[in-house]
Amino acid sequence: MTAVKEQQDAYFSTFQARERFLSDPSWLGEIRRAAMERFAELGFPTTRQEEWRFTNVAPIARVPFELAQAPKDGAPLAKLRELPMADLGCDRLVFVNGRFSPELTRLGDSSQGVKVCNLSEALAAGTPSIEEHLARHARFDDHAFIALNTAFVQDGAYVEIPRGLVLEKPIYLLHVTAANGRPGVTHPRNLVIAGPESQATIIEGYVALDDGAYFTNAVSEVVVGDNAVTHYCRLQNESEQAFHFGALNVRLGRDANATTYSLGLGAALARQEVAVTLDGEGSECQLNGLYVVSGRQHIDNYTTLDHAQPHTASREFYKGVLDEKSSGVFHGRIIVRPGAQKTDAKQSNKNLLLSDDATINTKPQLEIYADDVKCTHGATIGQIDPEAVFYLRSRAIGKDEARRMLTYAFANDIIGRIKYEPLASRLGDAVFARLGIGPGKQEPQ
Repeated sequence: MTAVKEQQDAYFSTFQARERFLSDPSWLGEIRRAAMERFAELGFPTTRQEEWRFTNVAPIARVPFELAQAPKDGAPLAKLRELPMADLGCDRLVFVNGRFSPELTRLGDSSQGVKVCNLSEALAAGTPSIEEHLARHARFDDHAFIALNTAFVQDGAYVEIPRGLVLEKPIYLLHVTAANGRPGVTHPRNLVIAGPESQATIIEGYVALDDGAYFTNAVSEVVVGDNAVTHYCRLQNESEQAFHFGALNVRLGRDANATTYSLGLGAALARQEVAVTLDGEGSECQLNGLYVVSGRQHIDNYTTLDHAQPHTASREFYKGVLDEKSSGVFHGRIIVRPGAQKTDAKQSNKNLLLSDDATINTKPQLEIYADDVKCTHGATIGQIDPEAVFYLRSRAIGKDEARRMLTYAFANDIIGRIKYEPLASRLGDAVFARLGIGPGKQEPQ
C-alpha cells in the first residue's frame, strides 16, 4: 500500500471517528457523507490530469496531517499583534487553527446591520440561508480538495449583508495558523451572502504565527444578489514551509458586479482557484491576481469565468513575479454557454522572471458555445528590460534600486487597483519583503 493511499484511508478513518460526535442538521450530515465518499473515489489529483499537469500534490498527499489543535496558551494574541497583515483598521473575525477566536475578534459599529459570526454558531442557530447556499456553489463532484473540505467543515466565517446596505469599511476574515511543531490540517469554510442592491468589501486572509509545515484547505462561497456590488480580496501569506489550497466560488445575480483579488505570497506549495459564474443577465466581473514567489516556492492559479447568461462581461488581469528557483502556473478558463450571446470577455496574464532559474507555465483558454460574442486572451513571459535598468542607472540610480523600482511598477498595476488603502499599503510592503528587494539588500553595481 502506497503512502498516498494510506493517507487517504487515514482521512476516511478520522472522518468516521469524528462523525459520531457531531450534532449536524440532517441535511449537512448527508452532504458530509457524500463528500467523504466522493473524496475516497477521487483520491488526490495527479499530474496525469490536465488541470494538475504542472502541480504535483504528492508532498501534501504523503504527509500524515492531523486535524490541527487549538494552541494551549495565549501566545497567539501576542504574536498576532506583530504581524503586519493582522490589523487593517476594520472589523475582523479571527480563526486560529480553524477555530473561532472571540478574544481576537473585533466587531464594531461599521458592521452594524450585517449578520456576521462564525459558521458553527450560525449552523447551531438554524440560519435558513446556510442550508440554501452552503456546498451548493463550490461543487465537490469532481474536486478532491473541495470534497475533503466539505466532509470536514467545522468552522469559518458567515457573513450576510441585507438588501440595500452599503458598508463603509471592509470586513476582515482572518485565518491564523500556529504550527505548534506538528503537521496539522485545517479546513476553513466561509460563506458570504450579499443581498440585492448591497455594497461591501470582504477581505479573506491566511497568515502564519510561526514557521512550520502545515496544510490549509480552504473553501469560500460568495453569493452576490441582483444589482449588488462586491469587492472580495483573498490574501495568502502562509509560512514558506506550508501547503495551501484555496477555492473561491462566486455566483452573480442579475446586473450584479463583483471584483476579486487573489494575492499569493506564501507557502511552499499553493494552489489558488477562483471560479465565477455569471448567472444573471447583465452581470459583470473583474478578476485581479498577483503572485510573488521566490526560493523554491510553487504557486498555481486556476481560474474559471463561466458566462451562463447573455449580456455579461468579464475582465481578468493576473500578474506574476518569480525569483530564484521558484515556479508558477496560470490556467485561465473562460466558458461561454449556449445562449450566452453578447458576452464580452478579456483575459490577460503577464509574468516577470527575476532569475534564469524561475519558471512559469501559462495556459489561457477559451470555450465558446455561442456565436455573437467578443472574447480575447493573451499571456506574456519576460525579464526586467536591461535598457530600462540602464536608463535609470544613467540617472544616478543604482542597479538594486532600479530593479526594485521596475519590479514594484510591474506589481503595482495590480496592487494599485485595491481601493482599501491600508491593505494596498501593507501588500506593497509584503511584496518587497517576499522578494528580498529593498534597502536591506545590496546588488553589485
